Amino acid sequence: MTPDKRDGALAQRVWDLPTRLLHVALILLFLFSWWSAEYDHLRWHRVSGYTVLALLLFRLYWGFAGSTTARFASFVRGPSAFVAYAKRLRQQPATHSIGHNPMGGWSVLALLALLLLQTGTGLFSVDTDGVESGPLSHFVRFATGRTFADVHSLSFDLLLALLGLHLATVLFYRVVRREDLITPMLGGRKLLPPGATDGLRFVGLGPAIGGLLAAAALVVALVFGLG
Repeated sequence: MTPDKRDGALAQRVWDLPTRLLHVALILLFLFSWWSAEYDHLRWHRVSGYTVLALLLFRLYWGFAGSTTARFASFVRGPSAFVAYAKRLRQQPATHSIGHNPMGGWSVLALLALLLLQTGTGLFSVDTDGVESGPLSHFVRFATGRTFADVHSLSFDLLLALLGLHLATVLFYRVVRREDLITPMLGGRKLLPPGATDGLRFVGLGPAIGGLLAAAALVVALVFGLG
């Protein structure tokens, strides 16, 4: 944690390009999936879901092989760290995390888990008439497929609630904590004291591209090989 607005603060690299692009892509694809489902563009809805699944698999890989701030080990903390950080929220001057703070880390995990649940259940979902179904729905009975469809719908509602909370938190940090969380995620750099990011390690685009291609290949094999 580093003090905010310290004299001599510099714009320093915090987020790598794959993490930033993934963040934006998941938001856009979530909105597109919502739109395509609402207006019965189910072919595009499925394509969007497959893309989201590939990106999620890549994010899991990047959480272990990516840059320091993208790795789960850098932001997933235990309950004690979570509570301690929550107690410090009203402290002045505010303290800022270099990457995800302990509360944000758990929010990231919750969003990833719900998105995986959303895409996973979509693969096995069966429509009421059994016509529009997921590519792997033939592996389950009709009643089971309907249950997957119900969970698919419920997980969407939970995602909306969690995303609403996420946006409210970003607004809270901007207004109350005077910390801009959006600009660093888009541009990759954050105002921090000199030397604050010296311990960060950034992984090149090669492993990211390789991981993304592997994730896409896995989804293609899953959907079209078993579907």
